Amino acid sequence: MGRLFQLQEKCLQAMGHTGGHENSIPDGKLSLKHIVSLAFVVSAQYPLISYIVYNSEDMEKVTACMSVVLTNMLTVIKITTFLAYKQDFWRMIQRFREMHQQSNQRNVDGDGYGYVAAANKVASMLGRAYCVSCGFTGLYFMLGPIVNIVASKWRGTTYVRELPMPMKFPFNDVNTPGYEVGFLYTVLVTVVVVAYASAVDGLFISFAINLRAHFQTLQRDIQNSNYALPERETRAALRSAVDYHVELLSLSKHLRDIYTPIVFGQFFITSLQVGVIIYQLVTRLDSVMDLLVYLSFLGSIMLQLFMYCYGGEIIKVESLKVDIAVRLSNWHLASATLRKSLAFIILRSQREVLIKAGFYEASLANFVAICRTALSLITLIKSIE
Repeated sequence: MGRLFQLQEKCLQAMGHTGGHENSIPDGKLSLKHIVSLAFVVSAQYPLISYIVYNSEDMEKVTACMSVVLTNMLTVIKITTFLAYKQDFWRMIQRFREMHQQSNQRNVDGDGYGYVAAANKVASMLGRAYCVSCGFTGLYFMLGPIVNIVASKWRGTTYVRELPMPMKFPFNDVNTPGYEVGFLYTVLVTVVVVAYASAVDGLFISFAINLRAHFQTLQRDIQNSNYALPERETRAALRSAVDYHVELLSLSKHLRDIYTPIVFGQFFITSLQVGVIIYQLVTRLDSVMDLLVYLSFLGSIMLQLFMYCYGGEIIKVESLKVDIAVRLSNWHLASATLRKSLAFIILRSQREVLIKAGFYEASLANFVAICRTALSLITLIKSIE
């Protein structure tokens, strides 16, 4: 079994971040290379906005560039959040690894249920799939101009060279060497965006899936508790379960706190992106290639949003199920004192653990709502036309 969060850590290492080893936590200091990576992505806004200003009378080009501008803004939010909470991210990674090792030891001793081990496999699979998806989306944009240049030479036609992203530099970016410089700049920006998105988004869904597994383990511990045993043994088992529950609630709150800016940005910016891309789709129905590009881009940003909504949903659902686990246990065999403790667990479990930011809540219901809005926009734009 691979190391927990290995893929995400490799992406962060590629961006110059050093992960924690064993029980060590990296310091929260930011080096020049971290600040440079953020400034580098922020700098991409200038050629993007310049492109919008230069083509302000062409709505098709403006909307095409707006979707890229919004994506870049979202990446800036993710990088800034990670840098601001850098030490907290590494601390959570380290704590989940410790809990994962404890779970593996329980499996060896015969006291585990395999939830955490299975969650690690699922999280690793989703992390790889998401990283590949982001990589292929970026690669698709990078290869597009190259394919067009090769195709035009093969057909013997004239082709005006275009950059992978809609950008307008303060130099001649059509002819050599300006075009090559602009192309290389775009590639480097894309690499940074893909690496940080794969790391930050991948960590969130991995944290959420592992939290679900630990909540499931807690539920089984409570449900399988034998309250007919001597009170001393029962009290020790219940104390362990309460401590476990408190830690999971604390980790959930910490996850919500450090991801608050990202969740807000993800919902707000994705809502804007959906409107822009839907407009592009509806107005370019006659071009198969454009439809493929826009559908690919729409699928990519909706996948990002889905990961946050799915992660928030499973944490909310599993935290509520702790209440059900207590009710399904043989609580009626417990003493009056222990029943009061179980009642407190029930009361706390009835409060949903929500991953939210402002009025945005990461849940599948909100994801479906945005999908419905997208369909409504299609109908509205078609009726206006």
